[in-house]
Amino acid sequence: MSVTSLDPAIAARLKRTEDGLVPAVVQQHDTGEVLMLAWMDDEALHRTLTTGAATYWSRSRGEYWVKGATSGNTQRVVSVALDCDGDTLLLRVEQTGAACHTGDRTCFDAGRLL
Repeated sequence: MSVTSLDPAIAARLKRTEDGLVPAVVQQHDTGEVLMLAWMDDEALHRTLTTGAATYWSRSRGEYWVKGATSGNTQRVVSVALDCDGDTLLLRVEQTGAACHTGDRTCFDAGRLL
């Protein structure tokens, strides 16, 4: 992971996992539909806040990825909020195309458990 330029006041509020990550719940801004869960470190959050393009840390590939850079299924960030404990981010986005890597609109289309 790279050196960050994240605002120190924001960085101080984050409670990260042992590997320096914070989960990011991604929600469609106008409907409230939950689209996916991804992971961010300080650099991914900094890139997201400064570019408006949702940028995440891929735990499986060990690299940053901008949602839609290869698929065209982009996420324009409308807002970013930190929960009361500082351990989860909420990104409200304008989703273009599928949010899930399977091609589904949301990663939560696999079926209800209850």
